Amino acid sequence: MKGKQELREKAKVMDAEGMRRAITRMAHEILERNKKVENLALVGIRLRGIYLAQRLARAIESIEGIKVPVGILDITLYRDDLTSKADRPIVHMTEIPFPVEGKHIVLVDDVLFTGRTVRAALDALMDLGRPATIQLAVLVDRGHRELPIRPDYVGKNLPTSRRELVTVRMGECDGVDEVVIEEPVEEGAQE
Repeated sequence: MKGKQELREKAKVMDAEGMRRAITRMAHEILERNKKVENLALVGIRLRGIYLAQRLARAIESIEGIKVPVGILDITLYRDDLTSKADRPIVHMTEIPFPVEGKHIVLVDDVLFTGRTVRAALDALMDLGRPATIQLAVLVDRGHRELPIRPDYVGKNLPTSRRELVTVRMGECDGVDEVVIEEPVEEGAQE
């Protein structure tokens, strides 16, 4: 496995308030499209997708007064780059406390890039049953798709170069809410 590359923050594109507004707007869009929430469930892709799904569920509950179930999906063994990621991948539990059969599932992730994570998540989800529909909600869509995957709900479209990295930080695991664009620091570069 390669060593960790040094990154430099290039721009902060969302702060905590911007993230809150984006999540609230996405919750309204999900409700508008899915008229009835009784058969709706959110499934967060580990790791930050979990926290986004939980926040979306709280926003939906505050708008509609109805609690939407939230599940956690681990896609480790479904990845097409599994062997290049690590010698011993760490597999976490998938925790979906409801039957997916016949549900309208909103799959939630932090950043949509090539589409490969979503493809793996679709495979993992379909192994659990046959949902009525699967929709995709992402906080950031940065482009550069390698697969024909498009989100239904987007917090922010953020055109980037392939060299740049989009990092979502969330209070639940990072201690702060923000979205930043970072770029690798060139070896020997002076600040």
